[in-house]
Amino acid sequence: QVQLVESGGGLVQPGGSLRLSCAASRSIFNFNVMGWYRQAPGKEREWVATITSGPITYYSDSVKGRFTISRDNAKNTVYLQMNSLKPEDTAVYYCKGQSTSMKDYWGQGTQVTVSS
Repeated sequence: QVQLVESGGGLVQPGGSLRLSCAASRSIFNFNVMGWYRQAPGKEREWVATITSGPITYYSDSVKGRFTISRDNAKNTVYLQMNSLKPEDTAVYYCKGQSTSMKDYWGQGTQVTVSS
C-alpha cells in the first residue's frame, strides 16, 4: 500500500511563504501525475496544481504566479512552494498521486492558515 505524507503547513502572515512537502512511501515514478488539492472550511475540495512525470506543471488560476509545484525523484517527494499567501489560501492541503494503474492515493492533509 502506497502512503503519501504531507508536511510543512502552519500559520503564516499574509504575504508570507510556506513550502509543503509530500513524501511517498515508494518511488514517485509509480505515479503518472501528482498534485495538490485544498479544502477550506465549508467548501468543496479544489484542485491547486499538478505535475506530471515529464515534468509538466499545471496550476489553477487562483494560485498561478504565486505557487510552484516541483518534484525530487531521488527523495520520492513532491513540493508546493507557496508565496504571496493570502487569507483565502487558508485550507487543509492534500497531496494526491495517480498511479500507473490509474488508482488515486491521498495523503492525510496539512493545515495552512494565513492570518495576521
